[in-house]
Order: sequence, then structure tokens, then C-alpha cells
Amino acid sequence: MSSVSSLCVFCGSSMPPDPSMIEAADRLGRLTATAGRRLVYGGGGIGLMGTVARAAVAAGGAVTGVIPAFLLAFEVGLTEGAELEIVDSMHARKTRMFELSDAFVALPGGLGTLDEVIEIVTWRQLGLHDKPVVLIDHDGYWQPLLSLVDHVIAKGFARAESRHLFSVVSSVDEVHPALDHAPDRRTGARPERL
Repeated sequence: MSSVSSLCVFCGSSMPPDPSMIEAADRLGRLTATAGRRLVYGGGGIGLMGTVARAAVAAGGAVTGVIPAFLLAFEVGLTEGAELEIVDSMHARKTRMFELSDAFVALPGGLGTLDEVIEIVTWRQLGLHDKPVVLIDHDGYWQPLLSLVDHVIAKGFARAESRHLFSVVSSVDEVHPALDHAPDRRTGARPERL
């Protein structure tokens, strides 16, 4: 079984009109704190990003945000009860979030979230890491991505095993049990190649 002490959450910096997505972000933050896992996230205080972080802080959890300096004005870095690391670029942000995390989970989000998910799965495919990656398919949000992955496989641009680089759960309540039962990491991952 895996040992996950820190969980990176990828999610939107926008506040969606669907209140159930906001409730899911809040619940994930609280469950992460209750599970005793540090929340690592993009450092913003707005949208789902801010919701998940504030919920983890409110539940007594440890939270580390990582944000590029140029985004501080837009995403209003969350500092109340959270550690905030300021980096110099988006690439540095993703690398630092990777370094701080034992696993990754994605709530719904926009193009930035999609970029983070694709990159962390690609890094796993390349053997740069073997950390669990979980997509929360809230209300079928990730179904178009799953269809695209199947299309890429069907067209011969990826092997069928690519579907096993990440797992999919239908609700926030399934995230921590999935992490608790994730297989131990294999040896041979090469994070120094990032």
C-alpha cells in the first residue's frame, strides 16, 4: 500500500456556476486535512483553488501553495493559515508542486488544470515518477478527456496501458481510499530528469 503524506490538488481558479463543484472542492479540502495529508496546490485564493485550500485550513490541515510572482495580483495568494511559496515561472510552479507531493488529484478546472493533468500523466508515462494520479469525475467532467485518451490509443499514438497511468473516481469521498490502496511505487522512476 502506498504512503501518501502530501496530496497535490489541481483545480480551477474560477468559481463555477455549479454549486456542487464548489461543495466538492470544500469537501476534498476537509477530507485531506482529516486524513492527515498536507494539501499542495497552486497558491491562489480564488475559485475552486481557494475553496479547497480554505477548507483544509479550516479543518486544521497543513497547506502549501505554490504560485508564480506574476500571478499574485490575479489569483490573490492565500496566506491565512497556509504556507505560500513564490516562484518565478509556471514551469517552476509545476516542478515545485511535484517535488512537494506524493500523489496528485484533479477536480474540474480549465485549461491550466488540463495542462497540469496532461503533464503529470506524461511524466509518469516517461518514468519520471510513479506517484498516484486520480481524476475526480464529478458529474462526468472528465469523460471528454477519457474519450480523447481512448481515441489516442485507438489511433496508435499510445499503448493501451496508458489508461492505467491514472485512476478515475466518481466522487471526492473515493479519493483517499483510492490513495490508501494505491500500489507501492516501483523503483526506477527518474525524477532528476524533469
